Amino acid sequence: MLNTIRIGLLTLLLAIASSARAGDKPVCPPVAEKPTPESVQAGVRNARDHGFLWRISKEGRTSFLYGTIHVARFDWMFPGPRVTQALQATDTLALELDMLDADIQGRMSRGMSSHAGFAVPGPLVERMRKQAEAVCIPFAALASLSPELQITTLTLMDGRWEGLDPAYAIDAVLAGIGHGTNKNVVSLETPESQLQMLQMSGAEETAAFVADGLDDLETGRARKSFSRIARVWADGDFDELSNYEKWCECLDTDSEREMMRRLLDERNPTLAERIDALHAGGKRVFAAVGSLHMFGPTGLPTLLGKRGYRVERIVFNTKY
Repeated sequence: MLNTIRIGLLTLLLAIASSARAGDKPVCPPVAEKPTPESVQAGVRNARDHGFLWRISKEGRTSFLYGTIHVARFDWMFPGPRVTQALQATDTLALELDMLDADIQGRMSRGMSSHAGFAVPGPLVERMRKQAEAVCIPFAALASLSPELQITTLTLMDGRWEGLDPAYAIDAVLAGIGHGTNKNVVSLETPESQLQMLQMSGAEETAAFVADGLDDLETGRARKSFSRIARVWADGDFDELSNYEKWCECLDTDSEREMMRRLLDERNPTLAERIDALHAGGKRVFAAVGSLHMFGPTGLPTLLGKRGYRVERIVFNTKY
C-alpha cells in the first residue's frame, strides 16, 4: 500500500492537482476551494491542536519537534494553542523542504522533468491511466513524471475522495506562517535527496512499486489508509500511530518494506543531525516533519535523546 508518508514531494505536485478540476462532473473527487475571509476567520477562531509535539532541551535552549501530515482538511490547517505557543517560542522553522523557497521549487521542478525513470510494462501504464481518469486528472499531465511519481500523485489525488487534499498540507501552511512572521525558514533535506529516495534501483523494482500502488488504489486500501491515518493525526492518537505497522498493511511486500526503510530508517539520522546542528548553533528550532518520522527506535525523539537532549512529549487537550 502507498501510505501517506510517501509524499514528501506533495507541494510540488499542486500544479498537477489544480489541473484535475473537472467542471461540474459529480464523478470527480472534490477539489480544494479558495479560502474566503469568513472561512479563515472561522478557522482561526475554532483552531485546535492536531498531530504530535515534543519539547527538546539542551544547552539551556528549548526547541520543538512536530509531527505533521502532508494532506489534510481545511479546518486542520490552523494551528491550535499549544502548537502556536511552540511556534512563537522559536526563531527557526525547519521543514523537510521549504517549498516556498524559489530555489527549492526550481531544483525540484528541474529534477522531476529530467528524470524519466525506468519504463513499466504497458498493462501497468493502462491501469494508471484508468486511475487518472477516476480522479479526473488528464494522464498527459503525468507523462513527464517517472512512474514512481505518477503512482504517488495518483494516490494523493485519490485521498481527495475523503476530503484530504495536498492544498491543505500542514507543512506548506507552516512554511507560510514562518515566512509571514519573518522566522528563519530552512530545509532539512534537498530536492535531490527526496527525488533519489523515490527512485527505485531498476525496472523490476519500479514495476513492483507501481503494481503495489495500483493494487491499493484498485482495492480501496489506499483510501482506507488515508482516512485512518488522517483521523489518527487529527486526534493526536499517539498509541494508535505507535502501532502503525500492525494496521497499515504497508509492509506486506518486499517493495513496501524497502520503501519504508528508505522513507524512515535512511532519512531519520540525517534529519536528527541537521536539527541538532541548528540547535547547537544557537537556534531555537521548530522542526516539522511527517509524523511517522517521530515514532519507533529510529524516530527523531529517540535519536535526539541519544544526542543528549531532554525529550518531553506535549499531550494535547483532545476534549473540545
